[in-house]
Amino acid sequence: MSPPTLIDAPSTVTEAPVALSYELFPPRSDAASVTLWKTIRELEGTAPDYVSVTYGASGSNHDTALDLVDRLQLETTLRPLAHLTCVGGTPEELSTTVNELLDRGVRGILALRGDKPRDGQVPAGSLRYAQDLIELIRRVELRRSAQFAAGKVAIGVAAYPTKHPESPSEAHDIEVLLAKQRSGADFAITQVFFHAEQYASLIHRARRAGVTIPIIPGIMPLTSLRRILKLSELSGVAPDATLVDRMRAAGDDGALARKIGVEASVALAQAALDAGAPGLHLYTFNEHESALEVLARLDLPRPSRPSLARRQAN
Repeated sequence: MSPPTLIDAPSTVTEAPVALSYELFPPRSDAASVTLWKTIRELEGTAPDYVSVTYGASGSNHDTALDLVDRLQLETTLRPLAHLTCVGGTPEELSTTVNELLDRGVRGILALRGDKPRDGQVPAGSLRYAQDLIELIRRVELRRSAQFAAGKVAIGVAAYPTKHPESPSEAHDIEVLLAKQRSGADFAITQVFFHAEQYASLIHRARRAGVTIPIIPGIMPLTSLRRILKLSELSGVAPDATLVDRMRAAGDDGALARKIGVEASVALAQAALDAGAPGLHLYTFNEHESALEVLARLDLPRPSRPSLARRQAN
């Protein structure tokens, strides 16, 4: 009888850790910078796998985004995932930006289309889709691969639990996600969603279509009715009507509204984990309290790492 292969041998691997990440955006003022850095220090204590740094439409906050990326790498233990939008940008402009990020030590990029110009006209010769940006990043990476010690740039993309506002159907959204994977995407982070079954449905449809990359649910702490409604308007995703009614009924009772919102957020996150989510990405709006409150209510298996104080001392 042949000895068992590694695949046949009894597995001694423990439960895989759940990835943890947060979204941050560059500050718009000195006061906002103070608030952001308090949030960064609080979130750093949870040892996330990375923090994403947003990038304004058409690179409108290019310098402040790069400054934040630099400070995260120089002054913290956090690893930045740099957002990069492409619509309207030329290959030359975007190649320059990608090279600039790589020069600064960034090894993770969230490749996004971005919002179309208000007139809907994309300049001739510019990139139009996130798939184009993924392929451009891979071309830049190939030219610099000798620098990465056989490593690679991790490219993330967006996924949509509900139909993208400009898409003809949910099936088309899955086709787009599959195309991004074929172009070189490594993982996806979802747009916000408000119903527990929406993430599970996305995973089911994506896997049936051949999407194999990790799809990480994006969770927004639902602690502000104003923010829920604003984000719903911007994303085109209808909020949970029952949650909106409960938040409105709380009136001026901020503590009650927060309690309702945290419970709803935890329920969404737990449902996604139960559906097999490989991680959680929390949209913080540069505030740590709600994100940490949601996190405290979840029992996430996380990798064992040296203490933060020990890492900083080294």
